[in-house]
Amino acid sequence: MRDLNDLLQGLDPQAPLAERHLWLIHTLGWVRGDGVSPQGAIQRLKLLIDAVDARPELAGRLQAWWAALYLGVDVTALLADYGFAPRHSFTSELADRIRHRLLPGTPETTDAAELFDMAVNGQADTPWLAALDSETVDRIARLLALPPQAPGQTPWQTDLLDAVIYCCSQIRGTGFAPEVRLRMDPHTVSARPFHQLAADAEAFRVSFEQAMAVAGRDGHAGSDGAVLAAAQRLRERLDTCRHAAASVYGHLDAHGISVGLVFRLRQLRERVVRVRELMDCLLDARPAPPAARLMARLAARSAERRSVRALIRANSSLLAAKVAERSAETGEHYITRDRAEYKDMLRKAAGGGAFMSITTLVKFGVMALGLSAFWTGFAAGLNYALSFVAIQLLHWTVATKQPAMTAPAMAAKLKDMSHPGAVDGFVDEVTHLVRSQVAAVVGNLAVVAPAVLLLCGLWHLASGQPAIDRAHAEHVLHDLTLLGPTLLFAAFTGVLLFASSIVAGWAENWFVLHRLDSALRYHPRITDALGTERAARWAAFWRDNISGFAANVSLGLMLGLVPAFAAFFGLALEVRHVTLGTGQVAAAAATLGREALSTPALWWCLAALPLTGALNVCVSFYLAFRLALAAQAISGVDRQRLNAAIWARWRTRARDFFVPR
Repeated sequence: MRDLNDLLQGLDPQAPLAERHLWLIHTLGWVRGDGVSPQGAIQRLKLLIDAVDARPELAGRLQAWWAALYLGVDVTALLADYGFAPRHSFTSELADRIRHRLLPGTPETTDAAELFDMAVNGQADTPWLAALDSETVDRIARLLALPPQAPGQTPWQTDLLDAVIYCCSQIRGTGFAPEVRLRMDPHTVSARPFHQLAADAEAFRVSFEQAMAVAGRDGHAGSDGAVLAAAQRLRERLDTCRHAAASVYGHLDAHGISVGLVFRLRQLRERVVRVRELMDCLLDARPAPPAARLMARLAARSAERRSVRALIRANSSLLAAKVAERSAETGEHYITRDRAEYKDMLRKAAGGGAFMSITTLVKFGVMALGLSAFWTGFAAGLNYALSFVAIQLLHWTVATKQPAMTAPAMAAKLKDMSHPGAVDGFVDEVTHLVRSQVAAVVGNLAVVAPAVLLLCGLWHLASGQPAIDRAHAEHVLHDLTLLGPTLLFAAFTGVLLFASSIVAGWAENWFVLHRLDSALRYHPRITDALGTERAARWAAFWRDNISGFAANVSLGLMLGLVPAFAAFFGLALEVRHVTLGTGQVAAAAATLGREALSTPALWWCLAALPLTGALNVCVSFYLAFRLALAAQAISGVDRQRLNAAIWARWRTRARDFFVPR
């Protein structure tokens, strides 16, 4: 009570703007308390109301303070715009949220939305605002009632009507935006849903004002026939606009996802909901309860509005789903299901391993140049990227690139596990996947080591010198040993492998979204230069390979440049790729000769290689699998049942995990 008395004594309607707003902030802080339950906060609010009702002089001061506060800020900005981006841009909203998290606000403002953001704690205030009983809400409404400004119309109703008009204009503007309109369903566009929205909103405003002028301050416009008819027309128009905007998602699903466009569509849909909430406050026979519900929803938006993570998650979910879907389509090509496909995978992996032997020796050549850390990393990354692209064009494979693609394919098979035989079918797919991955790893490693030894021998015969000197050979054995941080670096390399798959999915989505395949095929300057048939072939080639190019180039550059950037910040972070590591160990053994066989460091390196491969594969697969589950909204999977089925298959038919029947 002493705290409450001190708070009420500080109530001064004549105080400067900032002081009046600070009193509101302190009062709401006292109501919510520190760890007070929602019911406890409501009891505190009732205690405050009782204290004011018991002292008429204090009630007069409170009404004067509220009138000065309410009429001194732009309440329409709070009702119409709070929780929405000031600009129709995902990046600007992201920057704005980061700015709000870093920079403090000021109570010396005439923007009600900014004041609301400072005064309300979304997580703490939403529960008690939502739990307010009707009697308490009515008491607050009577205590804070303002005299009418327009005939029979309170300032609150005027602000609600203005907010309806502002929201409808924002919805209309989004619907007329070219990037939205051109992606709508043609039949929807022909109905011109957004053209009459402004007229319907204005008709609702005029009919409401006329009804209130007749009914007076204590009248109820929501029972007027003209108002109800105008409100129904506006609601129907809003539904038509919402359905028109929803048709854009079908275009995005077929032609690529734009995070910025998804952001605008979400804003439009939420503004439609906001207009309905504002209309409920105007038309309800008891306007105080819907107003309290509106404040509770605005408080909930306050917590969400501060979250950068929520913004990214909400607006990138469709893109993540599309990336997972396309990765799943690609991943199906890496899963072998019969002996012919298994042999073909071994052949492709052997080709990839042979080419990686050249990549390994070129890397040693880059290291021998003695360039600075950045340029050494860039040259090494360029070497990796060109090698991966060459392997792609030769239709060979590198084993560690597969898990990030096969994981979404496996996740997609978990969508419907209810039908008979679904569990056995999924276990079959697990055996196919593991067998395919084993074939790819074995094919890479079984060829890269002999190929490196052969190239080192040819170099020695041609030049009389080893391919790498003894110091580099000993350095390799020192770095790749199991006794060092090799396994940690191998797990980190798995993260980079997963990241390259994200880049691949994003690049393919960007290529499709901007219709570059169509541009390459039909653009006059391109067809004039290449000819119609060649332009069509180039368009098809890039459409089929853009994802692979993006994955290979990004992975190669990350493998080379990430250690260089980490060293700049003092982080001793390296990459450990099993195929490249095997080639490096083979090159070191070729330089050391038979002496290497008696060197413990060589055997520690050989022991690290299978664990390196396992971490490369498993970390990449795990991250891609979890992302695919979240992106495709797959939940409720009986993991215990699946694990038991996989373990039963391993006990009875372990051979299926390694070679086909």
